[in-house]
Amino acid sequence: MMNKLLSFFLLFSSLNSLAQEVITIKVSGKDTELIFKVGNNKRIYQSYFGVKLTDDSYADKRFEAYPAGGMEFEFEPAIRAVHTDGNPSLELRYVKHNVQNNADGSVQTDIFLKDQIYNTEVVLHYLAYSAQNVFKSWVSIKNAEKKEIILTNYASSMLHFKANKYFLTQFHGDWAKEMKMQEQQLTSGIKVIDSKLGTRANKYQAPHFFLTLGNQPSTEDTGELIAGTLAWTGNFKFSFELDNVDNLHIAAGINNYASEYHLKPEETFTTPAFIFTYSNKGKGLASRNLHAWARKFAVLDGEKGRYTLLNNWEATGFKFDQQKLVSLFDGAKSLGVDLFLLDDGWFGEKYPRDNDKTSLGDWMADKKKLPDGVSYLVKSATEKGIKFGIWIEPEMVSPKSDLYEKHPDWVLKLPNRAENYQRNQLVLDLTNPKVQDYVFKIVDDLFTENPNLAYLKWDCNRTITNGYSSYLGYNQSHLYIDYTKALYSVLEKIRKKYPHVPIMLCSGGGGRVDYGAMKYFTEFWPSDNTDGLERVFIQWGFSYFFPANTIANHVTSWGKQSLKFRTDVAMMDKLGYDIDVAEFTKDELLFSQQAIANYKRFSPTVYQGNLYRLISPYENNRAVLMYSDEVKNNAVLFAYNLSSRYREVFNPVKLQGLDPSKKYKIKEINLMPNVKSALASNDKIYTGEYLMNVGIDVSKTNSEPLTSVVLEITTTN
Repeated sequence: MMNKLLSFFLLFSSLNSLAQEVITIKVSGKDTELIFKVGNNKRIYQSYFGVKLTDDSYADKRFEAYPAGGMEFEFEPAIRAVHTDGNPSLELRYVKHNVQNNADGSVQTDIFLKDQIYNTEVVLHYLAYSAQNVFKSWVSIKNAEKKEIILTNYASSMLHFKANKYFLTQFHGDWAKEMKMQEQQLTSGIKVIDSKLGTRANKYQAPHFFLTLGNQPSTEDTGELIAGTLAWTGNFKFSFELDNVDNLHIAAGINNYASEYHLKPEETFTTPAFIFTYSNKGKGLASRNLHAWARKFAVLDGEKGRYTLLNNWEATGFKFDQQKLVSLFDGAKSLGVDLFLLDDGWFGEKYPRDNDKTSLGDWMADKKKLPDGVSYLVKSATEKGIKFGIWIEPEMVSPKSDLYEKHPDWVLKLPNRAENYQRNQLVLDLTNPKVQDYVFKIVDDLFTENPNLAYLKWDCNRTITNGYSSYLGYNQSHLYIDYTKALYSVLEKIRKKYPHVPIMLCSGGGGRVDYGAMKYFTEFWPSDNTDGLERVFIQWGFSYFFPANTIANHVTSWGKQSLKFRTDVAMMDKLGYDIDVAEFTKDELLFSQQAIANYKRFSPTVYQGNLYRLISPYENNRAVLMYSDEVKNNAVLFAYNLSSRYREVFNPVKLQGLDPSKKYKIKEINLMPNVKSALASNDKIYTGEYLMNVGIDVSKTNSEPLTSVVLEITTTN
C-alpha cells in the first residue's frame, strides 16, 4: 500500500513539475536575441533583449510583452479594447506559438494569445532576419465575439528596457529642412513622437529613432542602442514611458488619435510592422544592419542599379512647350545621364496647368504645350538614346479642375465648413473604391499609351486637414487608417501590373519616407531644398535608416557653392540633375560629364556597400563618410568642408571597412578640368591597416569652406 502511495506521489510530483515548466520562446538573429517566457498565469513576458547569449537562465523581468489596458499594467497599454457590455479590459493568455523557417532565410515566430472570457484573439508576430540582425514586429487582433468591439489602442510592438539612463535620438523638421537630428535624455513620465497629418505624415516628425541604453549618448562606433522605424505611411506614434523605478516601456504603431477602430465579429485588424535592430557598437552598425536588410527585403529592386536623370523643373518651371522639352533632351544626352524627367505642368485640357492653382486630377496632356502628347516626348527621347519619365500627383485634386466639377464628393472635406486648401489643392478620398480605381487608371493609362515610359515621380504635396469622408459616413474614426490601407491597395495593383518600373516617392520633399511605402518605390525625394550645404545634413540624417540607393539627390542651381561641391554632395547617394545644362561653361560641362562617368563606375559600391560615417557635421566643421564594398576591394570617400574657420587645420581621418592586410591606392577624382589634386595622399598606396589606424588627410591644407573631396580607393598588388 505504501509503495502505491509513494508511486502516486512521485507521479503527481512529476506531472506537477512538468505543469510548472516554463515555456521559453526565442526570436533570434545572428548576434541578437529577443526572449519571451510564459508565466504561471499563462501570460507572455519579455525576458531578455540584447546580445545573443549561450546561457539559458534569462531573468524574467516581469514585463508583459503586450500589456492590455484595464488590467494590472499601470502605464500606457499596448492594446485596449472596449467590449459591447462596456468592459474595457483584456486578459491575454498564451495558447501556443509557431515557428516557421522561410525560404529567404528569415524566421517567423507567431505567439497566439486569447482572452478566455471574451474570446478576443491576438497574435504577436515576430520576423527575424538573422544575417542582418533586424526584426519586424506586428500584431493581428481578431474579434471572435458576436458583436462589434472597439479598439482604442493597438500598438505594433511594445519593448521594455532596464538601464541607468536612456538617450533618445529623434529626427524632426519641416519643408526644406527635413531630418534634423535632436538628442535628449529621457526623464520620468512619457515622451511622445507622433503625427496627425494623414498624408505627408513625416512632415514635422520622422517615424525613426535611436535609443541609447547607457550613461551617455552613443556615437557612431560605441554605445548599446536600438534603432527603430515604423513601416506605415500614415499617422504614427512612438511613446517612451519611464516609470517610477526607471524601467522604460516603448510602444510603437499607428497613432490612435481620432482613430478608434470598430472591429466587427470575425474581422481581423492587422497593425503595420515595427522594424528594429540592436547594436552594442554604436549607430554605425545599426545603420548597416538596416541598410543590408532594406536592400534585400524592404525596397523595390533594392539590389539593382538606379537611373541617373535630368529633371526640367529648374530650367523651365511651368513655362515650356514641346519643342523646348525636346531641346533639353540634348542636354541630358550630352551629360551622359540615363533618363529625362518631365516635372509638373504638362497636363490639363479644360484648365491648363500653367501654375499650381489648377488642373490636378485632369491627367491629360495640355495640347497647347504638347500638341502631340506625351507619346511624342517618349518617342523623341528614345530616338536620342535616353529614357523618359514623368511627374504625377494622383492623390490630389485642384478645386479648379474638371475632375472636381464632376465629382465634388470624391474629396475629403468637412460638411458645413469652408474648404481648406494647401498649395491650392485638396485630397482625394482614397477610402472610396471608385477613387482608388481612378488613381490606378491614371498610372495605367500612362503606361498603356506609352509602353516605353521608363520612370514615374509620385508626389503628394499636402496633409489632410478638415478631414471627412462622405464615403465612410458615420465611421469617420477609420479615415486615417483606411486612407493609408487604400493607398497601399492602389500601389499593390500598380506593382502587380508594372512590377519593376522605377518610381520615386515624393511628398513636398521628405514628408513621406517609410518602409511601408518603400516596398512599392525604388527611391525617395528627401527634400525640395537642394542647397549643397543643407543637403549634407539632410542626406546625413536619412542615411541613418535608409540605404544610399533610395536617397535621390539632384545637382541644382540652389546655393552659392561651386558646381563641384554640389555635385560631390549629390553623389553621396543616388545622383541626378535638375539644372539648365545650356548655362554650363565649357569646363563645367566637361567636369559634369566626367563626374557622371566616375559615378557610374563606382555607384555599385555606393548603392550596395557598407556605409561608415567618419566625421559628423553635427560635431565638426566638416563631414566625412565612406562606402566600402562587401569584399573590401573598393571604397569611395566623400569629404565636405562646411563652415570651416580661416586657415582651420583638419586632422587626418582614420578610415573604416577595409581589409588590414590589403594594399589600397588612393585617387582623388571629380576634379575640375586642368586642376590637379593637392592631397599628399593622392596616387599613394597604403595598407588597410595604416589607413584604419593612422589615417590620411582627406581635406586640403588650409581648407576653405564649402569645398569637397572625393577619393576612390581600390586594392592593388
